[in-house]
Amino acid sequence: MILVPVRIDRSRIHGFGVFTDAPIPAGSPVWRFTPGFDLDLDPAALDAQPEHFRKVMLHYGYIDLRLNRFILCCDDYRFMNHSDAPNVRVKPGPDRYGIDVAARDIAAGEELTVNYQWIEGRRPPADA
Repeated sequence: MILVPVRIDRSRIHGFGVFTDAPIPAGSPVWRFTPGFDLDLDPAALDAQPEHFRKVMLHYGYIDLRLNRFILCCDDYRFMNHSDAPNVRVKPGPDRYGIDVAARDIAAGEELTVNYQWIEGRRPPADA
């Protein structure tokens, strides 16, 4: 669940993106997996679905390779775009999902970005 006030708007990166409505200080929590709200499924559950549905689900969600689970953020965080120099990073947290935090001070109106490789569990952030 998104933990900061945001809005969806057109992105220079791709289609739509998530933009902050207020400044976010470095290290502040931005998103945390919320059971009962966000979705955590066995990836095999997608295999039985029609191809068009799988494509949509994989566009808005991802397979966390660390957990071998399909994760879908059920709020506007699903519009988060990729950056090789993101302003949000994945930090190990008190639960198995970790928590996304501001990698640096983020100005109001700035698009929030994350490195998709980090959230898919392919490569940890350098400072994790």
